[in-house]
Amino acid sequence: MTDYTEYQGTWTIDPSHTRLGFVARHAMVTKVRGQFEEFAGTIVIDAANPSASTANVTVQLASVNTGSADRDAHLRSPDFFDVETNTEMTFVSTGVKQDGDEFVMLGDLTIKGVSRPVELELEPTGVATDPFGNVRAGFEGEAEISRKDFGLTWNVALEAGGVLVSDKIKIQLDVSAIKQA
Repeated sequence: MTDYTEYQGTWTIDPSHTRLGFVARHAMVTKVRGQFEEFAGTIVIDAANPSASTANVTVQLASVNTGSADRDAHLRSPDFFDVETNTEMTFVSTGVKQDGDEFVMLGDLTIKGVSRPVELELEPTGVATDPFGNVRAGFEGEAEISRKDFGLTWNVALEAGGVLVSDKIKIQLDVSAIKQA
């Protein structure tokens, strides 16, 4: 088993070096990727007892970016996130399962006022000191959710069968966090 002592402590997510992204299947044939540009979060690692570690993240839904202004406007509309009414998406951890070097962070994801449990597979990717003296930790993670579970039900049936937007959404995380004093 790997020694996680270097991860011990409280870490603040660095938005300028972190990607909180997602992938959806479009028209049943291709994947559309997006991310959120504005978010904040804290991770607390208990190296002696990793199952006691926690995470808390708040995402500004209006900051969604898929590289298409029209698609982003549609995602912000009442058909999807309804950012006029629902400004934030949150993740609050409820526990951590560890099996050897594998971690699954359990938590509640809340979108549009609907909270559902999510299991986020996590991989610690290293700790290093950057050129400015900040101690940084890296984490990669992935989870799959059903968007319908969160009331995100808008869709269009396709003539050849299937739908325009997949129900299953992959959440992808590439996190750089800075250790707090």
